[in-house]
Amino acid sequence: MAEANPAIVVTFVLYLVLMMAVGAVFYRRTTNLSDYILGGRKLNYWVTSLSAQASDMSGWLLMGLPGYAYLAGLEAFWIAFGLALGTYLNWRFVARRLRTYTEISGDSITLPDYFESRFRDSTRILRIVSSIFILVFFLVYTSSGFVAGAILFSAIFNLPYTTGLLIGVVVIIGYTFLGGFTAVSWTDFIQGILMFFAITIVPFIGFGLAGGPGETFEAVRLANPEFLNIFTATDGSPLGIIAIVSLLAWGLGYFGQPHILARFMAIRSADEVAPARKIASTWVVISLTGAVLVGLIGIASGEVFMPADANAEQIFIHLIDGVIPPLLAGIFLSAILAAIMSTADSQLLVTSSALTEDLYAVLLRNRASQTELVWISRFSVIAVAIIASLIAVDPESTVLGLVSYAWGGFGATFGPIVILSLFWRRMTRNGALAGLVAGGLTVIVWYNLSGGIFDLYEIVPGFLFSLAAIVGVSLLGNPPEAEITAEFDQVT
Repeated sequence: MAEANPAIVVTFVLYLVLMMAVGAVFYRRTTNLSDYILGGRKLNYWVTSLSAQASDMSGWLLMGLPGYAYLAGLEAFWIAFGLALGTYLNWRFVARRLRTYTEISGDSITLPDYFESRFRDSTRILRIVSSIFILVFFLVYTSSGFVAGAILFSAIFNLPYTTGLLIGVVVIIGYTFLGGFTAVSWTDFIQGILMFFAITIVPFIGFGLAGGPGETFEAVRLANPEFLNIFTATDGSPLGIIAIVSLLAWGLGYFGQPHILARFMAIRSADEVAPARKIASTWVVISLTGAVLVGLIGIASGEVFMPADANAEQIFIHLIDGVIPPLLAGIFLSAILAAIMSTADSQLLVTSSALTEDLYAVLLRNRASQTELVWISRFSVIAVAIIASLIAVDPESTVLGLVSYAWGGFGATFGPIVILSLFWRRMTRNGALAGLVAGGLTVIVWYNLSGGIFDLYEIVPGFLFSLAAIVGVSLLGNPPEAEITAEFDQVT
C-alpha cells in the first residue's frame, strides 16, 4: 500500500481524539466500582444493543470473516448463520432473565459474582475458578484485538508491526482506564454505528465497480465455482457433517461471553430487552452478510485491489484503499479501528473486574474502599493490556485463530452454566463447579492436544461435557436449599 493520504491520517487522528474525549468525560462520573464495572445499570436499549454487538464482533467482523470468505467463499455462510442464530437466542432467552436474576441475587455486578450469589457459595471457590478462566481466555481474546490493530496500522501507514501494535494498545488503554464501563459502552455505541455503515456501504460500492451483483458472482464462479457452494470446500470435496457443525457451533459461544453478558446485566430495565433484541438482531444479520460479501468481491476483483502476497485478513482494507475517496476511506478505515477497539476495551474491563472484584477484594482486601477498588481496576487494565500485548507480538498471529480459541473457551466454560442457572431449578453449586472445570479444561486440552486429528471445533465437546457434568453432579448431590429455590421461583 502506498503512503497514507493526509485526509486518512487526519480522519484517524480525529477519531482517536474523540474516543479519548469520551473517556475523559466519564472519568468524573465514575465514583464507585459498580459505576466503573457496570455503569450503575443505567444503559438505554440503543446503547445496550449496539455496544453489545460492537464488542461482540471486534476486528473479526471487518478482517477475520471477510478474510475467511476471501479464502473459502460461501463456506463462511455457516459461521455467519451460526452467529446470527446465536445472537438472537442469547437476546431472546438469556438477556432478560440474567438482568433480573443478577439484580435480585445480591445485586451481582460480574459473572463470577453472580455465580457465587446464585448458589450461595460461602467457600468462594466458584468465584475464584471462574475468574481464573476469565483471565486465561481473555488474555488470548484481547491479544487478537491487538493483532488486528497492528495489522491495520501496518497496512495503512506502512508502520512496523510492533509500532502499530503499540499505538493501538495505548489508545485503548487510555479511554478504558479513564471512563470504565460507561465510557466503553458509549464508545462502542459510536463504533457500532460506524461499523454498520462501513460494512453495508462498501459492498454496494464494490458491486457497482464490478458491474452489479450478477457480474460479481460470475467472476467468483470463474475463479472457482466451489466458492459459491456452501456444501463443498474450495477443492470440491464435501464439507461433511463435522465441518458444518463446527462452523455453526460458533453460535454456541454467545451464551458464555462475559463482555456481552455484562451488557445484559447493565441495561436499565428488563423491559427494554425486547427492543434491544430487535436492534441487535437486525444489526448482526446485515453486518455478517456484508462481511461475507466483502470477501466475495475480493475474489471477483482478482489482484486489482488485493496484492498476491497480502494477508487475506486485509481484504477490507485494500478494497477501501482502492475504490473509496480519501476522506470517506479514512472514515471507513476508522470503522476497522472501531471494531477492534470496541471489543478490546470491553475485554480489558471484564478482565480487570475479575482481578479486582473477584480476586483482589475476595482474597487480599475484603474491606477495601470503593475508591481503592476503582483504582485497582484501572491499573489492572494496564497490566492485562501489557500481557496481552506480549502474546500479540508475533506478527504471524491471525485474528481468526486467536478469536476462535478464546470464543470457544468462553462458550464452553460459561455458556452451559449461565443457561442452566437461569432455567434449571435443581442445579447445585457443585454441579456449576464441575461444569466450569469440565468445559474450560476440555477446550484447552482439545485445542492443544488434538494435533489435527479431530476436525471438530473444541467448543462442541467442551459445551457437551460441561452440560453433562452440571446435570450429573447436580443430580447425584443433595438438592439446593429452600432459600436458593425460593429466589429462583421469584425470578422465574
